[in-house]
Amino acid sequence: MTEFLSWLGFAWQNTLRNPRRSAVTASIAALGTAAILLAGGFALYTYESLAQAAARDSGHLVLGMPAHFAAEEDVPLQHGVDAVVALRAALLADPAVRQVLPRVTFSGLISNGDKSTVMMAIGVDPDQEFAVKGPFLTVTAGSVLAAPEAGRSDEPDIMLGEALARSLKASPGSSLTLLASTTDGAMNAMDVRVKGVFSTGVPDLDRRLVYTSVATAQRLLVTERVSSLGVFLDRMDATEPARQRLAEQFPALAVQTWEQQAFFYTSVRALYNRIFGALGLIICVIVVFVVTNAMAMAIIERTRELGTLRALGTLPAQLMQSLGLEGMLLGGVGAVAGALLALGVSLLLYVVPVEMPPPPGRSDGYPLHVAIDPTLYALTMLAMVGLTLLASLAVARKTVHMPVADALAHT
Repeated sequence: MTEFLSWLGFAWQNTLRNPRRSAVTASIAALGTAAILLAGGFALYTYESLAQAAARDSGHLVLGMPAHFAAEEDVPLQHGVDAVVALRAALLADPAVRQVLPRVTFSGLISNGDKSTVMMAIGVDPDQEFAVKGPFLTVTAGSVLAAPEAGRSDEPDIMLGEALARSLKASPGSSLTLLASTTDGAMNAMDVRVKGVFSTGVPDLDRRLVYTSVATAQRLLVTERVSSLGVFLDRMDATEPARQRLAEQFPALAVQTWEQQAFFYTSVRALYNRIFGALGLIICVIVVFVVTNAMAMAIIERTRELGTLRALGTLPAQLMQSLGLEGMLLGGVGAVAGALLALGVSLLLYVVPVEMPPPPGRSDGYPLHVAIDPTLYALTMLAMVGLTLLASLAVARKTVHMPVADALAHT
């Protein structure tokens, strides 16, 4: 250990012989480390945000009939779930299950009397949907759905997407008519009242989306079924164990995870993996070339010195160790500086918010944050130190094995 520390001190003194070159090399390693950490942290934050949004939208698990996920329906709720009350109670008995939300999805027409347009409607449990999911909609007018009061006989409430409400010239309090096909294939109509107007941030959805209660949707479709059940768990990492338990408990139903439902999350993750993977590879190549060039210049300048050390009995392995430690020190100092820089920028973004522009297909931006992941920091710093060490050893190998006479005669 003492000998290693001596060689480490010797290598550190050698890096200070040309401080400008060493500073440039360490700076490149620092910038490369910071770039990888910031890009990787942004990707991790994006993955986590999309995963949380997907799980909050559909539930950590989605239960339905197998045909519901694999086949098209000829009539609404052809592949719906029966005996919802008993099934919901059985699901809530699982210790990991926090809430179970039924959902009825259907399509049809919505009309203000003068104009009709296509709608995509979702029936939800008003008492639980907005309490469990939190503010997943931006209400621009009116208020969210609520369970109807006992004895109330007037028109049931709905919520409209902002663009759909604008198209129908509807506002909170307006009366509209829903028209849809029942489970028997007949047409049914129902008068409803607008309770609120919302925006999802996705213009295409806001042109068609309608929220109503499960009871209203079932009355319109003349059925007691629901399309699926969203199961919300107490934590994200309980998803797979809970899926296995529920699949064994309810063999007649298909149990899918939020990730199987989140096609956007899967696509974005695959895209970002390719983009940031290529970016990391480019940065690593740049760092390797810079370190290789710096070490090559240092070794060429010291060829006669290395020859003298060889003549005095220093072994090639010892010289390789010293030169490798020089590269490792430069990479290590750069990695630590880069990690501190990335950490500072990541924390600064929480103090000074930066708004990102809306992504394709959305109308609202989102705050820029960078995840601080200890594993990412450790792996990136180790990789940077390892790359600079290997680059230094690759350059030094030829020179330290040069014949002593040739090394002493080098000019």
